[in-house]
Amino acid sequence: MVPENLVELVRTIRMQQAEMQNIEVKAAHKGCPTKLYDTLSSFSNQDNGGIIVFGLDETQKFSITGVYDLQDLQKKVKDQCLQMVPPVLAVFTIAEMDGKYVCSAEIPGLDISNRPCYYKGAGRLKGSFVRVGDADLHMTDYELYSLEAFRKHLHDDERPVERAGMNALDMEAVQQYVNEKKEGHPKFAQLEKDVIYDMLNISRQGMPTLAALMNFGIYPQGYFPQLGITAVVVPGLEIGDTNRQDIRFIDNKRIEGTLAGMVREALAFCRRNMKTRTVIDKKTGERHDWTEYPVAAIREAILNAVIHRDYSFYTESIPIQLDMFADRLEIHSPGSLYGRMTVEQLGVARTDIRNPALAVMAESLTEAENRYSGIPTMRREMKAQGLPEPVFENRRNEFVVIFYNEPVSSMSSDDEMHRDEDSILMFCKIPRSRQEITEFLGLKTSGYVVKRYITPLIQAGKLQMTVPDQPRSRYQKYIYVK
Repeated sequence: MVPENLVELVRTIRMQQAEMQNIEVKAAHKGCPTKLYDTLSSFSNQDNGGIIVFGLDETQKFSITGVYDLQDLQKKVKDQCLQMVPPVLAVFTIAEMDGKYVCSAEIPGLDISNRPCYYKGAGRLKGSFVRVGDADLHMTDYELYSLEAFRKHLHDDERPVERAGMNALDMEAVQQYVNEKKEGHPKFAQLEKDVIYDMLNISRQGMPTLAALMNFGIYPQGYFPQLGITAVVVPGLEIGDTNRQDIRFIDNKRIEGTLAGMVREALAFCRRNMKTRTVIDKKTGERHDWTEYPVAAIREAILNAVIHRDYSFYTESIPIQLDMFADRLEIHSPGSLYGRMTVEQLGVARTDIRNPALAVMAESLTEAENRYSGIPTMRREMKAQGLPEPVFENRRNEFVVIFYNEPVSSMSSDDEMHRDEDSILMFCKIPRSRQEITEFLGLKTSGYVVKRYITPLIQAGKLQMTVPDQPRSRYQKYIYVK
């Protein structure tokens, strides 16, 4: 950046009175901070890197204290950068404000194939950090494993299930699948059965793979009890809400079986608990009965969850969650987005698949297209029923799809909405909670405010969460981004 940009950044930090996902503030009027390793690691381990600003004191309301010695500061920061693996290449900028000097160090984000960046004095396990809001937190064993698995092309769906024999599979279904693959490939059809099973990722060394067990298993949950779906219907807006009879769940079910069977049961659960609304076409007068959420959109979300969830040792004890609330449907899939994929690329970019063997099998057994059409289908189906776009959240250890059930047409006019949005942005020049924003608008339901205003403003890049990896944190606040 240039000095003018640094001046503007300092002004923004002081106005917002907060650090951010990619901004760390350090007082440096008495000397160089001695422990920058956590922040150097966390910034390097996120896509857009981050900026450390020296010369502001967070404990004094981000007052400009200045830097003790610009040359010495840069030298000592560089020395700490060289203690990282791989070494960090910081870019420095200096600016004068109120007769004092401030200095920034821009830390570039590493490509995912080169992560984690860690402090070599602590080692990879203890020296790797991730940025969560304005905090630097130790990477979990799972996060480190995910990076390693992507870099080495390890696919957990291909691992053999040592406790199971081939008799744990529905061999008639397996044979049908093999016959489909043999069609049109005469040379492949001539191979030995063991070779074919190995090539199709059905077995390894005489043991069924996890992909085969989840697609052809007679009872997969006998080996992996939590590789299923837990589905609940909540009478309110959050888990724990109850109705007048003090009932916490209107309906709940543990869904087990193969992937195809779980998708069918999960859809049946949703159909059973969805309301139906009648819409009259103003032009033709025809009546249309629409379910609360489009079945095709739900099906794609569930398919994505069972096919693309993380099946590693670290998450095999976590089921997929399907939560139906009064105003929305949420589908939680264990494991963050895989590899280089970002939320913005969903439905557009074609990147590596976490579970390629399982996905190919599921394509045959569930009619899942596996052609990157799932996300566009969800968006198209929601729009066709006049419902808000689905919300996709890539959290620290899970991926969440959220469908809202309030028709867009029943909301306020565009003019009113834009006016309210402008007011929210001005109000959020300092971090505000969802309840504070709700009260500011004179409304009663924070869930509606999040859905109608906060989420669209975040998607538009105008608001930013202070705790982005925990969207529903009770400490969550929102701040205006210029």
